[in-house]
Order: sequence, then structure tokens, then C-alpha cells
Amino acid sequence: MKPTDVRPVACEVYFLPIRARVPFKFGKEIMTTVTCVRVKLTVVDRAGKQAVGWGETPLAVQWGWPSTLAYEPRNEGMQKFCLLLAKEWAKFAEAGHPIEVGYDFQEHALPKLLAEFNAERGELGMPHLAALISASAFDIALHDAYGNLHQCDIYATYNRQFMNRDLAHFLESAPDMPIDFADRYPQDYFVPPPKTLKAWHLVGGVDALDASDLTGQEPSDGYPVTLADWLVTDGLTCLKIKLRGNDSAWDYERVVRVGKIALQHGVEWLTADFNCTVNDPEYVNQILDALRDREPRLYGMLLYVEQPFPYDLEANRIYAWSVSARKPLFLDESAHDWKFVRLGRSLGWTGVALKTCKTQSGALLSLCWAKAHGMPLMVQDLSNPMLAQIPHVRLASFAGTIMGVETNGMQFYPEASRAEAEVHPGLYRRKNGQLDLSTLGGPGFGYRLEQIQRALPAPAGEF
Repeated sequence: MKPTDVRPVACEVYFLPIRARVPFKFGKEIMTTVTCVRVKLTVVDRAGKQAVGWGETPLAVQWGWPSTLAYEPRNEGMQKFCLLLAKEWAKFAEAGHPIEVGYDFQEHALPKLLAEFNAERGELGMPHLAALISASAFDIALHDAYGNLHQCDIYATYNRQFMNRDLAHFLESAPDMPIDFADRYPQDYFVPPPKTLKAWHLVGGVDALDASDLTGQEPSDGYPVTLADWLVTDGLTCLKIKLRGNDSAWDYERVVRVGKIALQHGVEWLTADFNCTVNDPEYVNQILDALRDREPRLYGMLLYVEQPFPYDLEANRIYAWSVSARKPLFLDESAHDWKFVRLGRSLGWTGVALKTCKTQSGALLSLCWAKAHGMPLMVQDLSNPMLAQIPHVRLASFAGTIMGVETNGMQFYPEASRAEAEVHPGLYRRKNGQLDLSTLGGPGFGYRLEQIQRALPAPAGEF
């Protein structure tokens, strides 16, 4: 026990609806709206001193809960689960560092709560990934509150001085690569954070690439619409291409078409994201081999391939070695926690895409496990607007990613972040292909929340 330990004592939940300016297609679904959950969490230390912290996450229904169910029942279900989480967090009695409290909550409280929730809802029950997304805003708020209480950057606390448990209490190494995590802490795996990060732009499945794709229904709001215009306006050098995973001819042509536009504008790197829609590695291999043979320049620009196979690794133990022999293969949806990262590595996956929407605590532990086992990292977006953008880019800055950070909230709902952009303009507008983190500062995540003029609705729940 340390005098710096905290436990939660109160929680407020807010729901902030956002409409996209253009539709966003990934996998088999299209996103036009999203609800962000914002959480205010109050913590108390062993001396009775209190502080509050804030966390936020888009409830990305189509990504975290793929289903034939309509959007609204899934969206409503995630919001209801958030309110159950708030009640549970307000009475959660464990004390410690946020990683410790967050880990204990995920190991004990979250599975029980999800099981009870799903037992009541039957076919409307949600998957584990959707529960993690809902839970992440609370975990992020816990970390922010801890930094605010101790008046320090939260990233300065992931060490022996503040933590009661070393990494050996959380992590086990892979059988083929014994690693002693005793007396090791997350800070041992961080890099010195840069002030700027290369920005990855997302090319959605229905995005207009050039003028030939325009239908006349596009918004006239002063922001670019076509990929070509985005490349010129933001000086982008990294593109992530969303593919279908069930139409190899379309997927191949999409990569080629995006790649040729990219070459015209000085783009350096591409990635391909199949969003869990592929069941046979040969599908991916054939596309990669065709690129290698017919478009070697584009094949060389392909930095890695992201999550072709179903996210439930335990139920879909697909051997992926043939894909990763061609290009680095990164877990995304499957990387729920470090245990799934370990399983993925045993199946041939070579890298990990971290996301704060799977909780800050879980992302940090996955970061440590992956780095200890030589797996490269990326930090991927959930189209994070408003406050959600800040923990996202901070994780990327400390992780030492293979190349910058994915950031696409400004593509789909830039006006949603207008209040935050007044204080942190470089986080919500990409310039010369980069994000500028230099405005972040102060305790917690460095939100500078007191300067952000955002009016919140009445809380959806107070506990």
C-alpha cells in the first residue's frame, strides 16, 4: 500500500451524440452517427483527499459490436451498459494505482457485470469488445483523476514510485521466450515522447477518391471531400485503406487506385485493413502477391496488414504465418488484452495495434508485453473526437509506434471538436502530415479542461 493509492467514490455519465459529415464504411457496415460517452470520476486517496478525472470514448457500435441487429438496439445497449458500469465504479472498493485498480475491475467486476447484462438481454447481449469500449471511458477517467490528485502528468506515475505491483503481477511471458517481468514497470517500455506525430489518414470504403466519385450529395462545409483534396490540404504521407474482405477484385483495385493517387501526392506509406472479414489467409496472400508482381512500388509502400481475420481469436484460431511472411500482420480488434496478444503471436501475428478504447490500463499492459516480446506497435484510431483524442495521441507518443498515429476524427466530424480545437489546434487539424502535441500540459492527461468551453448536457446518470 502507498499513501498515493486511490479508490473511486462517485461517477457521472454524459452521452454526446455526433452526426458524421460523410458516411464511414468499414467491414460490412456504414457509420453515419456515433454517441460519445463522457465520464467524470471522483477518487479519494488514503488521507481522504479527493480529485476528479475525465474520460471519453466513442461508442463505436459497428466496430465493437458487428451484428445483423439494427444500429439503435446496439447503441442503446452500450449506453445502458455504461450506466451499469458507472454504478459499479462508484462502489468499487479496491484502492491502488490506476493500472492496478483498472486491472482488478476488468478481471473481476467487468466479466460478472457483462454476464449478468447478457443473461437478461438474450439475443441483444453484447460481445466482450463492446463491453471494453464502454468500460474504457471510466478507466481513462481514473487515470486522469489520479494525475489530477497528485498534480502530475499521469505518464510520470507508471513506475515503482507510484505503483504497488510490478509487471510480474500482471503479465506472463510466452512459453518460447521466457521474460522476467519482476521489478519492471510500464515506464521501462516508453520512449521519450515527441512533440509531433505523423498522421495516418483513413480511406473508408465509400470515400470519394477523386472528382469522378462525386455524386453531388457531398457536404459543402469548407472541408475536403475527396482523398486527393485531403492529401493536398493536410500534406498527408500515410494512408490506411479500408477493404471489404469478401471481394478480392474490388479490394485489389481499391489498393491500386488509392496507391496511384498517393504516388501523385508524395505519400510514403500505405496499410490495408480488412476489418475481420476474411476467414482464409489465402485471400490476403493472393492480393499481396498480385501487388508484388504487378505493382511492386505499391507493395513496397505497404507497411503492414491489419486484422484480416475474425476478432474472436479463441474461436477462430487461424494460422496466419503465410500472411506475416509477406508483410507484418497487426492485431487490432483481436487484441483485447495482453493474453490475446500472446495467443495471436502463437498463431503468426507479428504486431499489435493499441487502442485506448480497450482501456488505458489494458493498452499499457499490452504495450509492455508486446515490446518485451519484440512485437512492433501502432496506435489506431476509433475516429476519436473531443477529449477522446488526447489520451489516444498521448499513448502513441509514449509507445514508440512503427510510424506515427492514426487520426481521422477530423475527416468525419471536425466540428464536434471545435471547443477542444480552440485550445489544442494541432490535435484536431493535421498540418504537413502531422499532429502537434505541444499544447498539452498540466496534470492528468494534460487536457487543460478549464480552458475548453464545452457545455455538457445534464448527466444521464449520477452515482
